[in-house]
Amino acid sequence: MFGMSHETFLLLDAVVTVIGLIVLITKFKLHPFLALIIAAAFLGLTSGMPIGTIIKAFQDGFGGVLGFVGIILALGTMLGKMMAESGGADQIAQTLIRAFGKDKVQWAMMFAAFLVGIPLFFEIGFVLLIPLVFIVARRTGVSIIKIGIPLLAGLSAVHGLVPPHPGPLLAIGVFGADIGKTILYGLIVALPTAIIAGPIYGTFISKYIPGKPNQELVDQLAREPEAGDLPSFGITLVTVLLPVFLMLLKTFADVVLPDGNFFRTFMDLIGHPISALLLALLLSLYTFGYKQGIGSSQMMKWLDASLAPTAAIILIIGAGGGFKQMLVTSGVGDVIGHMAVNAQISPILLAWLVAAVIRIATGSATVATITGAGIVVPVVGMIPGVNRELLVLATGAGSLILSHVNDAGFWLVKQYFNMTVAETFKTWTAMETILSVVGLGFILLLSLFV
Repeated sequence: MFGMSHETFLLLDAVVTVIGLIVLITKFKLHPFLALIIAAAFLGLTSGMPIGTIIKAFQDGFGGVLGFVGIILALGTMLGKMMAESGGADQIAQTLIRAFGKDKVQWAMMFAAFLVGIPLFFEIGFVLLIPLVFIVARRTGVSIIKIGIPLLAGLSAVHGLVPPHPGPLLAIGVFGADIGKTILYGLIVALPTAIIAGPIYGTFISKYIPGKPNQELVDQLAREPEAGDLPSFGITLVTVLLPVFLMLLKTFADVVLPDGNFFRTFMDLIGHPISALLLALLLSLYTFGYKQGIGSSQMMKWLDASLAPTAAIILIIGAGGGFKQMLVTSGVGDVIGHMAVNAQISPILLAWLVAAVIRIATGSATVATITGAGIVVPVVGMIPGVNRELLVLATGAGSLILSHVNDAGFWLVKQYFNMTVAETFKTWTAMETILSVVGLGFILLLSLFV
């Protein structure tokens, strides 16, 4: 077509489609759900796919993703809501602050966010923990930036790199990675990355931008919780980390035990992400609910309220799955895969670069993860020995880079920390970029050993 080979046309078609997707989201402010549907339809039509095939590919991609991720998203959100409302997150933060002391409070905030953030969306974790930043700053006299940046780094690192967050889970499904190994590798990469971008960078930048919290927000949010009303630290930790432990135990059983072994079969059941999160949620109804004297009706209200904010995210993830399937079915993915093989680009670096470009352009880590994984997945079958779990992490790391004015998180941080746009770039944007680049470095280092 137009004097080009079929492969060249498909590649150009994909480039135009992705640019169009970016323009629809950024320039015309179209909701990502609608933009992804339009982009998928455009790619299917222009690549020459029959109408029936276009519709079926999109439906298969949409349903295939949500059949797994949608359930995980709902269960994880419910678990996070129970932890938030019961005061479990407050207990983790307060215990770590007491353990580290006021001089190293920034480390306590990073570890608290890292733990609390495992079952929570970034935005939910942020709103949940920001009162603690105000309280600790008031108690200790430490700069709000020195305390806040480590907290943001802890939340953001697990959001981009550690399942059961939707981005990494989605990439696991696309790449066919093992969830237990991804959790293990994700924790290995995320913790040192969060330390560098959080307490270390936060301490440095706070010397130049100490920050001055909005007094109205401080008065409204910085209420001291009653310690006696909170779940114990041990109970909270066991409840929150139960799904991670079960998924890791499943992977361990799969490695060391033979097929057909009863314990391995049992762990395959309870260590599946859906089962593991369901068991943790059921446990939370007791540890965060009945044990705290909270009635069934109140808990049901919390669980109902937790699902409403996830509707848009679920739809975006589903539409992204449909768009990914269109890339595969149209043959675009194979063309990109062959190019990567011929150019001898590291698949890990390719996954990071693609996700990073889309993140910078759209401001959405979710869209970056979905689209990036869909573009890179054909490489998996063409280059022997590609570590699928590290591809998941590389896509997640790329999706964190350079948050700026087209990202809702940028404005959330700016307003709560009462900073100018320039100050937000020097603190939040720089921290996110450090997370992305340092994370890539640790992933490449890890690739030498696994």
